[in-house]
Amino acid sequence: MKRKTYIATLLNMALMIVVFSYLVSPTITHANDTDTYEVSSSTLNIRSAPSNESSIVGQFVKGNQLTAFKEQYGWVQTYYGGKEVWVAKHHLMPVSTSSSPSSTSEMKENLSVTVAAESVMIRAGAGTNYKNTHSVYQGDEFDLISSEGDWYQIQLHNGETGWIASWLTTENGEVVSEETSNESISPESTSNPPQQQPASSGSLAGYTIVIDPGHGGKDPGAIGLGDVQEKDIVYSTSNHVVNQLKEAGANVITTRSGDYFVSLDERARISNDYQTDAFISIHFDSFPLLSVSGTTTYYAHQDDQPLAADIQSSIASSVELTNRGSMQANYKVLRDTTAPSVLVELGFISNQHDVSVVQTNDYQQRVATAITNGLIDYFE
Repeated sequence: MKRKTYIATLLNMALMIVVFSYLVSPTITHANDTDTYEVSSSTLNIRSAPSNESSIVGQFVKGNQLTAFKEQYGWVQTYYGGKEVWVAKHHLMPVSTSSSPSSTSEMKENLSVTVAAESVMIRAGAGTNYKNTHSVYQGDEFDLISSEGDWYQIQLHNGETGWIASWLTTENGEVVSEETSNESISPESTSNPPQQQPASSGSLAGYTIVIDPGHGGKDPGAIGLGDVQEKDIVYSTSNHVVNQLKEAGANVITTRSGDYFVSLDERARISNDYQTDAFISIHFDSFPLLSVSGTTTYYAHQDDQPLAADIQSSIASSVELTNRGSMQANYKVLRDTTAPSVLVELGFISNQHDVSVVQTNDYQQRVATAITNGLIDYFE
């Protein structure tokens, strides 16, 4: 009798443990294939794990949209900069999915689009917050499946599908204009980005251009995520710019040709000692608010505003980082240079997405071509 009572007690205890474990253990659910959310708070920290104690790897801002792949502990798992990250779900509002008839237009005819820019990233969804999946190049043609806002879903040559920004394509020989943007841009940026063209050999023949790779040596410039030093990305990017300008026929002078320090006075003197037609200072940006992203072109003198506008417009049409426009700033290296001069900030190395993009050879080549084309537009 005692043995039966003992066994029954053990069974009851085991059952209670199972029930208790089920009640208190965290549940993990998988989101629907295309669950999409919009950030409702002014800023939302992006974390490496579903916990307030985990490290912050970036920030979303109000209006940003993201796709949820998993939910756990009241957190949503998504992708940011090509990596799995987590955000608190109570800061999100559900929105219609990419497959919703109200947000996506199915193409009724056999339409196709052609890539207009030199190199374009294909994304997993209709927006710049989606991860990159492929790269396509100018002249590539793809069948059009559907559209969502300013984005086209296309059939890739390997049978997969992806999304491309409509303003970087042409349809039936006409440039498809961008009516609105998924990211905020400065008032100066245009709603119809110009079509990016490859640099024409000889178009800058007879012009002397000074390229100024910012920082160097004891001056590392900004220190970005992952201890990325601005001076290193600046130098590699500047080399691409120099090569593109030379291919276009320009006579190119650089203020530094290695990792060493050059004062601001010396940079301006180098430019002023030659009959310089344009001075371009290359930089990358940084900001304490990790969500800040994009490219900017600065000028000091009002006479240099047209050069800044042409270069920024060309950059904005070539890359998918936020277009922050051109702005006036009293930088010494611009103020003391007699030639038309600008300082370009080609992305924020304090932003997780930007820093992962700007270090790629593809991005640096596209920026180099954009700067070259901006100069061609300016001189023409």
